[in-house]
Amino acid sequence: MNLWKQSACWIIAAGAASLWAVPLRAQQEGEEKPKPATRVLLPLPDLSGDQQDDSANHDPQNLKPDNGPLTGVQAPTLGFPDMRHSYWVPGIQFSNTVRSSPLIQSANSGWTSVSYAAGNLSLFQGWRSSSLRMDYSGGSYFSNDDVQGNGQFHQLALEYQINTRRWQLLFIEQFSYLPQSSFGFGASTGLSSPGIGGSLGVPIPGLQGTYVPSQSNFASVGSRYSSSSAAQLTYQVSARTSVTLASVYGILRFVEPGNIESNNPNLTAGYNYVLSHKDTIGISYRFSVYQYLGIPQALGDHSAQLNYGRKITGRMALQLAAGPEITTYRIPIANRSQRNSVSGNATLTYAFKRSGVSVNYSHGVSGGGGALVGSSADQVGVSANRQLTRVWQGNLNFSYAKNTGLANLNGVSSPAYNSWYAGAGLSRPLGRETDFSIAYQAQNQNANLTSCSGPGCSTSYLVHQIILSFQWHTRPFVLR
Repeated sequence: MNLWKQSACWIIAAGAASLWAVPLRAQQEGEEKPKPATRVLLPLPDLSGDQQDDSANHDPQNLKPDNGPLTGVQAPTLGFPDMRHSYWVPGIQFSNTVRSSPLIQSANSGWTSVSYAAGNLSLFQGWRSSSLRMDYSGGSYFSNDDVQGNGQFHQLALEYQINTRRWQLLFIEQFSYLPQSSFGFGASTGLSSPGIGGSLGVPIPGLQGTYVPSQSNFASVGSRYSSSSAAQLTYQVSARTSVTLASVYGILRFVEPGNIESNNPNLTAGYNYVLSHKDTIGISYRFSVYQYLGIPQALGDHSAQLNYGRKITGRMALQLAAGPEITTYRIPIANRSQRNSVSGNATLTYAFKRSGVSVNYSHGVSGGGGALVGSSADQVGVSANRQLTRVWQGNLNFSYAKNTGLANLNGVSSPAYNSWYAGAGLSRPLGRETDFSIAYQAQNQNANLTSCSGPGCSTSYLVHQIILSFQWHTRPFVLR
């Protein structure tokens, strides 16, 4: 009851803030407009449009280039809108998920329903040589599944960046507290990511998957905390060369017993060389540690990669990396204390006039996703979207992950989880301040387990989901 009351207070406060904002905005609109700032601030997207056609937002002329380093920790993007003002936008959200079976397969079978009520917030604050970006969503969920019950969920993306003539300093926080794996959570609806979404959402490039605690299986059960905190420093040596240093610390914690909790500190260094205004090459080294709470085993992972990137603002973002990987074991596995392999990743995002596609692939050692003490992981994902009409947008998505264990708790090697999800969705604005989305998603997992006694020991998993989501937000409040 205390949990429900606390969550309800947050939602009521978010709604009150939104209602309070309406008369304040009306008062501001009646006042004399302030004079333009004497310096350029980073965007306010189109505030007056109905958001019924976002094609203008994808026009290369409306985007600033993504100048992030090739060997940095963030995923490449097509660019960023040119923000001229600082602003914040509050909102509220209601989503409902109907699921063909419970999250825990050993529980009673049958359709279940989960309702999510949340407050959303997106914030952008720009200064002369720095900027702050934040997207947050959080609230409560209510389920008729007796095993899952009721609880809270939170998602946060935060970025603070400082730029000088030669230096760039970047701080990033990605946090989530979810009732299930983030792998496919929310499908392609507004529930899947923090903030208000749409054209007024603040764009924040996510961390690359290798720097985020893996959750690419459905074997670990119950609510879990995931956090990745990053600091990155880039120094521009010359017009063509730069050096990048970064540190990322990730944690994965579970509320339910029987899952494997982990810490994952990372250190990385990279050298970038610009071949042309579109092409960049680089070389990088990363050292990662996988530590497991209550388990003596630990992994040390060294990887060196050659990197290539190509960016065409508003059109294409390509990044390729591959190289040797050496993994050491604190406790030898099958009389071996070292594993030699290859790691690599590839990301491609391509935008057409009214559609876009994104493809990604990664291979290497991961933390095990709460089900394994380290794993050799392969993951591939494909997503596509298209503007179907003036108001309707459609999307498709598919992701597959294979996690093969390096060792489990009793020393038996090579358990494996093959997990995938696939779905499709539709979304549209309802006026200027409301968005609606609906999606279908199937989740499947097959496991090859020699021995297992944990909560996620079911060898077969198939769930069908239908998700409805409504998001409402105020008009943006300009800070400066």
